[in-house]
Amino acid sequence: MIHGVINVKKERGFTSHDVVAKLRGITRQKKIGHTGTLDPDATGVLPVCLGKATKICDLLTDQDKTYQAVLLLGVTTDTLDITGKVLSRHAVDVSETEVRKAVLSFLGEYEQIPPMYSALKVNGQKLCDLARQGKEVERKARKVVIHDIRIHKVELPRVTIEVSCSKGTYIRSLCQDIGEHLETGGCMEALVRTKVGRFKLEDSHTLGEIEECFAAGELQKWLVPIDEMFERDQKAVVCEAAAKLLLNGNPLPGDQLSLERQPKDGEEVRVYDQKQNFCALYRYQKKESRFKLVKMFYDREG
Repeated sequence: MIHGVINVKKERGFTSHDVVAKLRGITRQKKIGHTGTLDPDATGVLPVCLGKATKICDLLTDQDKTYQAVLLLGVTTDTLDITGKVLSRHAVDVSETEVRKAVLSFLGEYEQIPPMYSALKVNGQKLCDLARQGKEVERKARKVVIHDIRIHKVELPRVTIEVSCSKGTYIRSLCQDIGEHLETGGCMEALVRTKVGRFKLEDSHTLGEIEECFAAGELQKWLVPIDEMFERDQKAVVCEAAAKLLLNGNPLPGDQLSLERQPKDGEEVRVYDQKQNFCALYRYQKKESRFKLVKMFYDREG
């Protein structure tokens, strides 16, 4: 089985689930998971986890992301993007200065209402399924953080922006909110995800490229090993006497790990066995002078 994370360049027309299905066909293994939904018309970075790396899908889903989007002012739709049913059209009688001021006003934390056409669930039902039935339900606003917004181009009624944001941010909703702020309305015309955590667009690979690489037996060169996803965490090697405790996921005494420095309380470390195989992520508990399991990656099947 293949283990690791690959940076997929999702192409237009594919859902995130389509990408996973294609990769299962290419690699002939079932244990694959994506790390956050991208709309079919959106393109860009989609890290995909294979094998044991599926255990860190949630970690990547929670990371900050960067997008490049085209905001179309003067048009609103039911999906908040250009693919939806047009609800209204307005004249875009605003200046470039007003547009720039409005866009930058969303920097920082703000309350954002998720779109109806999204995979979020309300009472066990996906909002997008309800929307397709013609139903609209109340959605609670959620706090999101816009870390940075760069305005690349203003050619009214279009505005090209680059947005770095926290998890859970919908760029479609941001485009609508900017349009409302300007009293012109607005929707998202195009979207490219350029970064997810450490994964960047320039280092991503299309499904076609991945298929060719796999056929040549060279896929390993594009896989990020699981332990590299925790490269900021200190490396620790378990002593032989505590090897069984590690492989069973038991707490490890503080003196049974070889470390370069004493960790702080609550600090996580990457734990390896005597053969330098990455096995687990542990967290130090100073009061008990021990390490407690956070996530296990070792399995007896290898």
